[in-house]
Parts: sequence; structure tokens; C-alpha cells
Amino acid sequence: MVLDIKKNPDSVLRKKSKEVKKIDKKIIKLIDDMFETMIANPACGLAAPQIGISKRIITIDLEGQIINGKKFVLINPKIIKKSWAKSEDTERCLSIPDMEVKVKRSKNIIVIGLDKSKNKITIKAEGLMARALQHEIDHLDGILIIDK
Repeated sequence: MVLDIKKNPDSVLRKKSKEVKKIDKKIIKLIDDMFETMIANPACGLAAPQIGISKRIITIDLEGQIINGKKFVLINPKIIKKSWAKSEDTERCLSIPDMEVKVKRSKNIIVIGLDKSKNKITIKAEGLMARALQHEIDHLDGILIIDK
């Protein structure tokens, strides 16, 4: 099911999301709905707060960036390492339509999290993947690109 995208200044976008304690059928359905929502609203990634759910879940779908297939989910993602080297690029956000913001982010990061089968995942990311992961994880902490 395609879900509505919450737009700034909706308060859910400013809350720190809660950890997912149990990956059950409800969470799996939410993840499936998040991917459907990304298809209907073309985007590289989506965070649960953007659809009004204050849970630590992100979905990523980048052409040419493959981790267990083209698209993947991270539950309770956490950046455990960031490079000091930064790059600046223009970003867009479904929750702030019609706006582009130049954002400086770490070029390389390491992220840990769980997949929907409860397997631990470690991702070493650079370039667009690193940028997308940082952008979506920011959403889980109530941070928008306009804050950067």
C-alpha cells in the first residue's frame, strides 16, 4: 500500500524515532509499504518517520548500488564510523518538496543494522550510498536537510 508522505513542518519529522524491539508481521508489512511508497514517489531512500511512523526503519533503493539485491532495508541502523573527509552535494527530500539543499556529509561510513529476517548487517558505504544512508538515518533522529 502506498502511504502518505509527511511534509515539513509535521511534528513526526522532528522526533527521535524509537528502536524496533520485535520484527513481526506488522513490521514486515510496513517495510513492504515503504518500498511501494518509494516506487510511487521516486526516491533513493525513505525513513519511517516520513510516513508518520516513529520507528528506526529505513529503506534504500539505488540503481547500481547492490547489497543483497538492489533494494534493502535497515532496522535500527547506526553509523559506527565516519570518515573525516567530507563532500558537498545537492540533496532533495520527499518531506520538503520543491527544495534542493547543499549538504556536507562524510564520504565514507560504516553502518550496522538488522534486515527483516533479523540478520545483522554491516555496510561499508561510500559515495551516493553513504550520502543516502546518512540522509535517512538523520530522519530517524529528527534532522532534516534544512538543518544542515
